Amino acid sequence: MHNSSRRLTLRTLASLGLMSAGGLTTLARAAAAGGITPGADSALIVVDVQNCFIPGGTLPVNKGDEIVPIINDLAKKFENVVITQDWHTPGHASFASTHPGKKPFETTKMFYGTQVLWPDHCIQGTDDAALQKDLDIPHAQLVIRKGYHRAVDSYSAFKEADRKTDTGLAGYLKARRIKTVYVAGLATDFCVAWTALDARAAGFNAFVIEDACRGIDLNGSVAAAWKSMRAKGVKRVQSTEFA
Repeated sequence: MHNSSRRLTLRTLASLGLMSAGGLTTLARAAAAGGITPGADSALIVVDVQNCFIPGGTLPVNKGDEIVPIINDLAKKFENVVITQDWHTPGHASFASTHPGKKPFETTKMFYGTQVLWPDHCIQGTDDAALQKDLDIPHAQLVIRKGYHRAVDSYSAFKEADRKTDTGLAGYLKARRIKTVYVAGLATDFCVAWTALDARAAGFNAFVIEDACRGIDLNGSVAAAWKSMRAKGVKRVQSTEFA
């Protein structure tokens, strides 16, 4: 390739977001290779695919059940898979029922900031908190539970909502020499987005697999979540981009 042609190609890749300071990004390499092929240094994080968030549950995400077969297929492409579960105590501080006069989806001030108040959901040991029955990932190595501290909500798989309490996931992944995480699950605008953002903050490359997620979308929260993720370097991909 002539130098002028090479410079033009590099500029084109950069304009498409496929070139970084270190060379071709993961997406560009995937395009060249015919699809994303996760290696031993990548992990899939499957967020909160539980009965409570599936239609018929206590906090259903619209069409949340549609992602289960997509995630099952994706998981087969990964050597490393982590599953998360929302795991609340009865009377959890994030429940509207805990705050007299409050209704679900209203907000209140907590010691760590503004808290959306939810219907009672994903209570420890209940069928509502169980993983959706069709989720089929027998090779998952870790199930990490969050939201079990009664006074603090926990959206992210990495840090609780007080932004101080670590779940231990970052240390686990680093000990396993994981460098890149792909996030799928429920819901796009809460637990998925917070997990992806905290993955970036912890030093991981982070991708959200858009069609393997569904959102709640409170007052435009899905669009706001994508904007926040994009600003922090979280990349958006589709399940069809995997080899």
